[in-house]
Amino acid sequence: MSALKKVSSNPHVRSKVTTTSIMLAVIISLLPATGFGIYNFGWQRTVPILIVTIGSCVLTEYIYEKALKKRVTVGDLSAVVTGLLLALNLPPTAPLWMCVIGGVFAILVVKMLFGGIGQNFMNPALGARCFLLISFTSLMTNFEVDGFTGATPLAALKAGETVNVYNMVIGKCAGTIGETSMVAIVIGACFLILTGIIDLRIPGTYIASFVIFVGLFGGKGFDASFLSAHLAGGGLMLGAFFMATDYVTRPITRNGQYVFGILLGILTGIFRIFGASAEGVSYAIIIGNLLVPLIEKITYPKSFGKGMEKSA
Repeated sequence: MSALKKVSSNPHVRSKVTTTSIMLAVIISLLPATGFGIYNFGWQRTVPILIVTIGSCVLTEYIYEKALKKRVTVGDLSAVVTGLLLALNLPPTAPLWMCVIGGVFAILVVKMLFGGIGQNFMNPALGARCFLLISFTSLMTNFEVDGFTGATPLAALKAGETVNVYNMVIGKCAGTIGETSMVAIVIGACFLILTGIIDLRIPGTYIASFVIFVGLFGGKGFDASFLSAHLAGGGLMLGAFFMATDYVTRPITRNGQYVFGILLGILTGIFRIFGASAEGVSYAIIIGNLLVPLIEKITYPKSFGKGMEKSA
């Protein structure tokens, strides 16, 4: 009898990693980009946007779950992450009422109506940003604040004008609150990589495929200055490291993640080079999210003994 083994259902692997700990790590990793956005555009403009957007996301989730007598999950910090990412994707001139609409849309429509965390079919922050872009285009593309009165560097680049790549790398340029400083974003991304929250499969293939596409079809070949401007401009780095890597809306298969990254790079390149807008990261990731079930179906490994041809 001493040799009997205890039998239990899976999973058998235990981990101390929780949803809350992952979300807290993401929040910490976004602090450099958030801090630089506050410094770059002024706390009077940015801090109210951050507070209202995060607050609307948390409050919407709380009210929804209370009204339907569901377990309140705001403590897992996922709504805070959604609100923070949405705020970083808004221009510093965004009116506060629009921030509330974006927060409610992200949580209620994209997340909660599809079952809550783990069930949403697209990134809630990006879903809300695209909704706001379509609904309030002029407000979402107004980046004229004190010190930045011209077009964004990507818009200037698309118009054939020269841009200051150094200013784009450090972040002294027009744009949304959290996308301008490539340095701040990469610092936060390094924290996520070192802590094991994300790896380089998706962001690496995303960035590499985007560079190849722009080099082939951008009209300037593999010009280092031109490619650097495209990498540092817009929301490419923020999207590649913080939104394309979302656990819920990315493929779960290893090969699927590579395919996903390549798809995002090509779509972003198409939107930026051939599209009417200078940017394209948000729409590329949203389209990629919608194609994740197909990507997983194609790349899901076959079970042992399946797929073999029958012998005659």
